Amino acid sequence: MIRILQQDTKATKILFGVIIGAAIVSMVVYLIPGLLSDGTTQDTSGVYATVHPPGVWGRIFGPDTSVQTDQVNRTARRMLTQQRIPDSMAQQLMPMVLQRAGTIAIEQAILKQEADRLHLQVSDEDLRNFLRTGPFAPYLFPNGQYIGDDGYINFINQMIDPQLSRTDFEKQLKQDLELQRLQALVTGAVTVPDNAVREAYLQAGTKVKFDYAVVSAEDVKKTINPSDAELQTFFKQNATRYANAIPETRKIQYAAFTAANLPGGKPQVTDAEVQAYYNAHLAEYKTDEQVKTRHILITSRAGADAQTDNTAKSKAQDILKQLQAGGNFAELAKKYSEDPGSKDQGGELPLVPTAGLDPAYAKAAMALNPGQTSGLVKSQFGYHIIQTEQKQPAGTKPLAEVKDSIVQVLQQQKSGQAQQQFANQLAEDAKKNGLEKAAAAHGLHAVTTDYVAHDGVIGGLSDASSLLNQAFSASKGAAPATASTGDGFAIFQVLDVKPAHAPDFAEYKSHILDDYRNDRAPRLVQDQLRKLDDRAKVLNDLKKAAAELKIPVKSSDLVGQDGQVPDLGSMTGGASVAFTLPKGAVSGPISTADGGAVLSVTDKQEPSADEIAKNFDRMREQLLTEQRDQMFNVFVGTLAKRYEDGKGVRMSRQASQQPAS
Repeated sequence: MIRILQQDTKATKILFGVIIGAAIVSMVVYLIPGLLSDGTTQDTSGVYATVHPPGVWGRIFGPDTSVQTDQVNRTARRMLTQQRIPDSMAQQLMPMVLQRAGTIAIEQAILKQEADRLHLQVSDEDLRNFLRTGPFAPYLFPNGQYIGDDGYINFINQMIDPQLSRTDFEKQLKQDLELQRLQALVTGAVTVPDNAVREAYLQAGTKVKFDYAVVSAEDVKKTINPSDAELQTFFKQNATRYANAIPETRKIQYAAFTAANLPGGKPQVTDAEVQAYYNAHLAEYKTDEQVKTRHILITSRAGADAQTDNTAKSKAQDILKQLQAGGNFAELAKKYSEDPGSKDQGGELPLVPTAGLDPAYAKAAMALNPGQTSGLVKSQFGYHIIQTEQKQPAGTKPLAEVKDSIVQVLQQQKSGQAQQQFANQLAEDAKKNGLEKAAAAHGLHAVTTDYVAHDGVIGGLSDASSLLNQAFSASKGAAPATASTGDGFAIFQVLDVKPAHAPDFAEYKSHILDDYRNDRAPRLVQDQLRKLDDRAKVLNDLKKAAAELKIPVKSSDLVGQDGQVPDLGSMTGGASVAFTLPKGAVSGPISTADGGAVLSVTDKQEPSADEIAKNFDRMREQLLTEQRDQMFNVFVGTLAKRYEDGKGVRMSRQASQQPAS
């Protein structure tokens, strides 16, 4: 081997190169942390995950993109807001939503790297052109004039995200535009043949009318009347099913009270406490600048051609001349204004924050004194003539105006604290002297319930849910505890527990009968549907077959694919078979929410050639959009899989164990 290495040949040089290269790679792999890791990194402050091109070379030489935890949190909160999830459910759903938000953020980082690799970056000049000509132009460049930096920041805070800085907004917008370029590149070759467009519109535009016979599961259940012997056999065969059919119940002793029972009476609130609360919550009493106006609007949307705009402006000038000649503003607004929301009220708008108005409108309205009328004011909606009625500058509500609400808040707080303290005192007394004696010593009455289930009701309490939740977590005979009752508190303890158990046949017979019917009804429904279908096809008449089997028949209206039919539901479900059948044909059995049906088409109307031609371009664009979305989703999935397999995504340890919080 040494002799070979001593030879000055091309092969020797190549061998030396391979050895040295392997040594370098080994050193790099050994010295770079995480290079051969399992895809999980140590936590880096604020980083949810790190994305780099897949493979060893991607780790060494590729760019790293950090997915920030606040970005994931922001996306998750936005998703919950857009879905209008109630606060009571948001906390439960947050882990799942955060995981989805994290996946989206990682996919965006992967797509950004792919777009950068293909040199699709968006320059500052590209961004400026988009802001000047894109969908934000009417807000940022009304009438072609920039609203200024303050207006721009105000637009971002009010229309986009109040927590987003201008820098972050433009960075995100650049990334969105770059990903749009990537999507256009990936899906640019998508086409839809003309015949596919015609077929799609033919299917979407077809309407049908039909007779349908419905076999109701509820009706079938009424015909199932087993003997006691059959029910007892069913009960024994399903012993496991009924092993805990009677839920656990508990006997509870409690003493409840409200604020009226507090020693010393209802807590009082002092003026000093009100003043201190007001001073500590001044931010809550800030008021925005507001204005109340009348206006006459002649519409001319941003982007309208010059002739349309000049026509609107000329009409507005004529109205202004009538006002200047002594015309009544309200009457002229009713006659000419093109704002449907205010014209019938003489153009009057309510007192509103100026921040919610078009910037040009707000500026003109605030420049007027109450009673004054403006000249023509151009906004994104058209030409306005504005009359200001009332102006309210930004400020702070005085203490006198909000005192009553503060007193109410403080009374609730003090009453709640006093009730909690009283409940704790009662519980301590009950531990020493027993619940009945402790209650009696404070003028209260101890109540013992019957055996009650976890989801039961305790008649003497406005809300027993908290007490029951705690009682079913406590042990029999455990020390007295406290629980909220909605309008006060209670001290309680568990006196006895009856575990869940199997019922006696006699006491549970009605439930067993329901279960028996529920088990057998689906098969009987299908049997009846098959008989109906077979007979209808023999007679070639659904109505006659249904009459023989004593099944009711109904008739639908003329419906399209977006229609709903009673007992069948949406026409996108099983009833959609009607669109594939010729007139007069009988369908097979169709499953419904409450049984099933068989239908027979009585009328079928397909779009005419003229209708297809008229809607051809719109249908083609709809199909193109659908196919482009499908193709891009496949592209994203494939790319993400390549990154995942090549360990191009490294989650922070916190994110890998639990979604960001």
